[in-house]
Order: sequence, then structure tokens, then C-alpha cells
Amino acid sequence: MKADFRDPKYYVNREISWVQFDHRVLNEAKNKRVPLFERLKFMSIVSSNLDEFFMVRVASLIDMIHADYDKKDIAGMKPKKQLEALLEEIHNLTNEQYSAFNRSLVPALRDKAGLEIVRHHEELTNTEKSFVDRYFSESVYPVLTPMAVDLSRPFPLIRNKTLNIGAMVRKKGTNGELEFATVQVPAVLDRLVTLPGRKKPSRVILLEEVIERNISKLFLHYDIVCAHPYRITRNGDFTIQEDEAEDLLKEIEKQVKKRQRGEAIRLEVEDGIDKRLLKFLRKELKVNDNAVFKIDGPLDLTLCMKIYGLPGYNEFREKKHVPTPAPEFETTGSIFSVIRKGDVMLHHPYQSFEPVVDFIKQAAVDPSVLAIKQTLYRVSGNSPIIAALEQAAQNDKQVTVLVELKARFDEENNIEWAKQLEKSGVHVIYGLVGLKTHSKITLVVRKEESGIRRYVHLGTGNYNDATAKLYTDIGLFTCDLKVGEDATAVFNMLSGYSEPEVWNDLILAPIWLKSRFLELIGRETKNAKAGKKAYILAKMNSLCDPDIIAALYAASTAGVKIDLIVRGICSLMVGIPGVSENITVRSIVGTFLEHSRIFYFENGGKSEVYCGSADWMPRNLERRVEIVFPIKDKKLRDELVHILEVEMKDNIGASILQPESCQYAKQNRRGKKAINSQEIFVKEACDKYEKSFPVPSDNRRRFVPVMSSPVPEDKI
Repeated sequence: MKADFRDPKYYVNREISWVQFDHRVLNEAKNKRVPLFERLKFMSIVSSNLDEFFMVRVASLIDMIHADYDKKDIAGMKPKKQLEALLEEIHNLTNEQYSAFNRSLVPALRDKAGLEIVRHHEELTNTEKSFVDRYFSESVYPVLTPMAVDLSRPFPLIRNKTLNIGAMVRKKGTNGELEFATVQVPAVLDRLVTLPGRKKPSRVILLEEVIERNISKLFLHYDIVCAHPYRITRNGDFTIQEDEAEDLLKEIEKQVKKRQRGEAIRLEVEDGIDKRLLKFLRKELKVNDNAVFKIDGPLDLTLCMKIYGLPGYNEFREKKHVPTPAPEFETTGSIFSVIRKGDVMLHHPYQSFEPVVDFIKQAAVDPSVLAIKQTLYRVSGNSPIIAALEQAAQNDKQVTVLVELKARFDEENNIEWAKQLEKSGVHVIYGLVGLKTHSKITLVVRKEESGIRRYVHLGTGNYNDATAKLYTDIGLFTCDLKVGEDATAVFNMLSGYSEPEVWNDLILAPIWLKSRFLELIGRETKNAKAGKKAYILAKMNSLCDPDIIAALYAASTAGVKIDLIVRGICSLMVGIPGVSENITVRSIVGTFLEHSRIFYFENGGKSEVYCGSADWMPRNLERRVEIVFPIKDKKLRDELVHILEVEMKDNIGASILQPESCQYAKQNRRGKKAINSQEIFVKEACDKYEKSFPVPSDNRRRFVPVMSSPVPEDKI
């Protein structure tokens, strides 16, 4: 009997799958093979991930429940059932996180690094108490704003993700009713307070403990009955009726401000909190019992990044990776002359992002460049690309930039960039109604002796020079005629013109990207049935589109071998008899965030390789402007296949999705050589550069930029 590939029992709920991903991040924080301070980074990432997950995904489920939305997801779960299961999973994750922090990280910091975190102010020595009290009076007290709640003073606005101390107080000398008071722990002050001692911080206390020790000084006419820290997470998602908004930029500005007043959907409190205080907070914040998280340790472990940044502990950190220059661009010629010789591919962060920045910089000052067009989704705080675009406009180039105002949690930054670019004379557009523009594309139009030539950069990651040092991505430079024509069509479509009847090479969502992927998967299925070579090897961030998954199941049953590298969400299940026996899924979590999307199709021996900005998710395939592009050059295709093959051999950062349990597990490495794909790519990038530019005789690698003075030796 043929299996029903749409049966919910063959799918994992996407939210539960995401929690499994955060478990994999937590496993790196628990991994004793990882340098101690790097484990702190992973611990911090778990917390920041959870914050965003609550603000968006949990909030979305709560909105569905409020709206009586009762439709089942692909795993057959209604919103209420999803929320119940999800909160149970997150409670388990949080408990595991704090167990690892308390039992593993804190003792290791003390015993190995000599860094002690004073958890309670009662543990201070007399000398330290004097120091803390003086620090409070001189540096903390002037910043605080204590707030009481009574008949004349309503419950104050508790801002999203802020750390606060709540207290139950009673007027001195009376047996009157308990009253509530609160004070926000100021984010403008360092949360880690270094206690007097050695040169490097060896004993620290948290700012909230300093405030709690001195809280009586904030409420002089009251007795402090109890005081405990608390923190809330609010609904941070919002929907904009773009077709009704007169000014999209102003409407988004207004909606962003509402985030601080969104519904409270999680309350974190100190374990052992006074029951009366907790009851009051729950009532005022309208938080259900299952959304209360009692924490055995410091609230908000993004604190771990503060610990990571303490000076004097370099021996417990990984050596910082400096991206290697791309040999193709290490010549004195213009970047355009390099691209004319043939397509160039960059593998970030192993190779430098500088050529992408230089592409815009050179175009901005090149007299032959007529126009620059670019999409911006997320950029860095002090973006050199923005500066180059402004310079181009001032140099009378035709500059058009699509700034995606709806890039979640980057809305405020992008609004400011949009305003700044417009002031500089850049033509700024905001994309298409109802669709986020997530594609990564730059078009430079240049007048040359042979006529107009179009230079294009396409990527899997954002035009963000900061995250390009942390995220793994692929970028392609080309002046291919057909790609250039398609790039022009993309920007014409985004600026309001209709799409062309025919596209050459670029595959766009939401137009025909999904149907093309289904066609490519279907082709492998037909080839397998016909006895031809058939194989799919694909890498992405997330996989939860039911149509794609059903097509992969059908391909698997036809005999197609399918290997998937999926960093985060994966709703597909492996090892189901008669459904997914030929499918493997692995997730790689390492020093760098795996972010590139690469798709390989065997095609009966005539393999095709694609890269792009889209994951196999409904939002990417149906509700965003995405671009996937073919890699035409055989040498570059081989390089991409090599990247995928190395990642398939990774047994350090990779976790393998298990049949039946739908859990991930590390590989058994007994008797096997340790393979860390990210370390291999670092070495290969260096080797590629040194092959083009041999190492000096003293065996010291020197990357010398074009400048009047050599790079100082301490920067090598």
C-alpha cells in the first residue's frame, strides 16, 4: 500500500524542531572539548535565541489562540496543543540550560580560569561589602528610578526584556497591607561589577545583587519584606496592512514602538520568589502559570557574553579567525577587470568580505559606472556599503537601493538607513506590498568600449560586513550577459514594473522558485525510476515546507539518495519504512553560524548546483522575494560540491537526526579521524591564498594590503 506523504505522522512540528536546534546549541555550551569561554558564547546564544523565539513564534501561537484560529499544522497539531507542548519543551530546555550553567560552567570558571561569580551579596567579605555599598551610592543610585504602586500610582510599564527587581514593602512601624514596588536594573551600567583584588577580574558580582543589597535606600519609609529579580518577554510580532498604510515607513515606526507594550508572554522570576510577590506580578502582567519560569540562577544568561568579554582570559578563548584575502582580487587592477576574466566565488567567513565592499566602493568613484542597484536586508551599524552608496549618489551615479523595512528586529536601523540614503540623493524603494525582499543582489551598470556591461553580485547572506565574519555564506561575482539581463528585470520588478515574460537564469520567489525546486526534485525521482543516476545533496537553514517534504519522500521511495544539511528547523522525519529510508539529515553547529544555501542535483550525470537566499520554508518560497542562481562554471561547481562533501564528513560539529525518536545525536567517533569542516575550510582558504602568493622565506604569513606602509607585525 502506497504511503500518504501528507500524513501528519510523517512530520515534526516546526516549533518543537526549533527547540531541538537550541538544544544543539546548548550541547556546545556543555561540550568540554570547546574552550571554556567559547562555551559561554553558546550559553548566551541559547538565551538570545529563546528571547526572539518567544517574541515571534510563541507570540504568533498566542495570537492564533486569541483569534480562535483552529487550523492544524503539518504535524496535525492545533495552536493550543502546539503552545502546551512547546512550553513544556522550553521549560525542560531552560532547566537543562541552568543545570549546565550552575554545575559545569560556574565551577569551571572558578577552578580553571580563577574567575568567581558571587551569586548572592551575603557571600561578600567585609571589604567587598564596603566597596559595593560605595559603588552603589556613587554610580548606581543616581541612575535608578524606584516606582511604587498604590491607589494613586498604577502598575508601571515594564519594558520588554528588561531586568527588574520587584519588592513587597510595608510602611515602617505599621502592620499595614503589603505594597508593591519595583526598580529597573539599568542597562546603561555594566551588569558585571568587578570586586577589588587582582589586576584582571577574578571575583565579580552582578549589578542586581548590588541593588538588592541596598534596596532599602530606595524606599526609606518602608520595610522591605522581600525583593527578587524578574524579567518579562512581550509579544514582539506585528502585522502591517501595507495596502492601507499611507506611509509605510511611518507605519512601521509606529508599530515598532508598540513592541514595548505588547502582551506579556513569559515571566522569568528567581527560584524561591516570595509567593505573594509572584501572585501580584502574575495578576498585573496577566501571565498564565505555564508561562512562568522559575530560574535557579541569574536571569537572562546573555550575561555570559559579558563574562566572555572580560579582559585577561585569552587562553580560554579560540584564536580569532581573520578572513583570508581572495587571491583573485589581490592584484592592482580594477575589480571589474577581474570579473571580466570569469566568474569569481567567495566562501565567507573563510575568505574576506572586502571584495564585496570594494565592488561598491570602486563603482562609486569609477567614471564609467552609470548606475548601482542593490537590495539591503540587514547591514552593520557603521556600514561601509552605505557610505559608498551615498558617495555614488553624490558622484551623480543613478543609485537605487531597496531597503527592507520589515526585516524583523532591524526595522529601526533600516528606517534610519533609508532616511540617510534618501538625504544623500539615493532613490530608495521599499519593495512589494505584502512581500519581504530577502534576496541578496547588487547590479552595477558600466559603460565600456564594447557597450553597456552589467556586473552582478549574488549572495546567500546579507550585505553586512560585521556578520560576514561570523556567518558562513557564498557570494558570486559575474558579468554573464543573461544574469545581467535578469538582474535588471529584478530591480524593474521591485520598483513597480511588471515582471518580464521570460527569465534566463535567476529563479525567483514567489514567482516560480517553489515550482522549480519541485521540478528538480521530481526530475531526480524520474531518473531513479528509469535507472539513471539520481542524488540530491542540499544545505539550508530550515526545512518545513510540506510540498517540498512530500516531494522528497516521493523521491526517497523511488530510490533517490537524499542527504540534507539543515542547521535549524527540520519538519522532515528520516528512516520511515517506505517513506524516508533513503534520507539523512545532519545539523552543524560550530564557531561560525552555518548560513549558506547550496542545492545539488545529480541530473543523470549532468549535475546542477544552485545557491541562493531561500530556505525550503513556506515563507521563503511563497511570501518573500528570493533569488536562487545556478553556478555555471564547472570549477566553481566542483568547489561547492567539495564544501558539501566535507560537511557530510564532519563528525565534530555535526549532529545526526535519528529515526523514530526524531532527536539529534553526535556521531560515534571511536576509531575515526576527527573532522571539523569549519577548521578545514579555514585551512583551505589560507592554502589557496599561499598557493597564489607564496609564504616568505621566514615562514611567516603576511597578508599585505595595498597601502603605503606594511602591516605591523603584531597585526599579522
